Amino acid sequence: MSISAVAALLLLSEAPPVPTDAAPEIPTETTAQPYPGDVLPPKVVPTIGTTPSPAPVTPDPSPAPITPTPAPGSPNEIVVTARGDAPPGDPLQAVNIESYRAVQAIDQAFVGPIAMGYQGIVPEPVRDGVGNALRNLTEPVNFLNFLLQFKIGKAAETLGRFAINSTFGVGGLFDVAKKKPFNLPYRRNGFANTLGFYGVEPGPFFYLPVFGATTLRDMAGNGLDMLVLPTAIGKPFNRTAYAVPTTVVRALNDRIERDAEIERLQKQSLDPYVETRTLYLQMRQREIDALRGRIPDVIAAPPVEAPLESAAPQTDSLPDQEIPVVEAPADIETPPVGDPPPP
Repeated sequence: MSISAVAALLLLSEAPPVPTDAAPEIPTETTAQPYPGDVLPPKVVPTIGTTPSPAPVTPDPSPAPITPTPAPGSPNEIVVTARGDAPPGDPLQAVNIESYRAVQAIDQAFVGPIAMGYQGIVPEPVRDGVGNALRNLTEPVNFLNFLLQFKIGKAAETLGRFAINSTFGVGGLFDVAKKKPFNLPYRRNGFANTLGFYGVEPGPFFYLPVFGATTLRDMAGNGLDMLVLPTAIGKPFNRTAYAVPTTVVRALNDRIERDAEIERLQKQSLDPYVETRTLYLQMRQREIDALRGRIPDVIAAPPVEAPLESAAPQTDSLPDQEIPVVEAPADIETPPVGDPPPP
């Protein structure tokens, strides 16, 4: 072997061996490998791969600005006291509450002081006489409705009361019929009672500025009551000159009689409106039940203390709707001695 061949073999033996299983390098697919600890930005290599590139993440939209709530006591704060949903019998509770508050405010500012002034100026015998005369004028309506309810005995008593008080009682100024020897108590009646007697439901409850607590049935019945005398007799009952002063006198007398109950309700009641509504509906239901014979007749027109004793502790008075209760005489429980009770 020549010297040149030996030299060539020695040079080849010093070169690093070429690996046989290494894949051929592709310039377009080769990326520089970072050294440990280096942070390089991602680089997209134009090659055909099986793993898709991750979709860019869209940042979440910024939340809508939140309006800060005014601090307690700030001038823009509105405080609302929730009373709860209206009961089925009082769908217009919110409107009735506002009407009740307005009526009570007017009563404290005007009606109450005027009634107390009327009480101080007009002597009690005169007030009682006028009240008796106005009540005597309701006897024809009572008589008619007792007939419609087939209460023949009570209708006869009512007619007798009207005749006695209109003659011996000087036009009704004196309630002679309730005393001995007649012993004929006053029994209030009306078309509202007749409607209830025949099964008409009371309907929604209302508290109206002029009429106070009432229901749809009672409004319809009381409207019919007021039409009887103007329609059947005419003058003077269909004249404004008669209707206005008599209505005012009735209202003043009723306000004087209810003064203690109104004051007690305002000072001791937890919720005057709810108690007013509850007591009125209970009183009317008792009157209808008495007409139907479900309870004793004496409960149809109880004295003022009766519903207050049976109610909850906070329900101690009832303004603007105890007119029929106040008028009930004390001797209604004592029928004539020896006579059979009326049917």
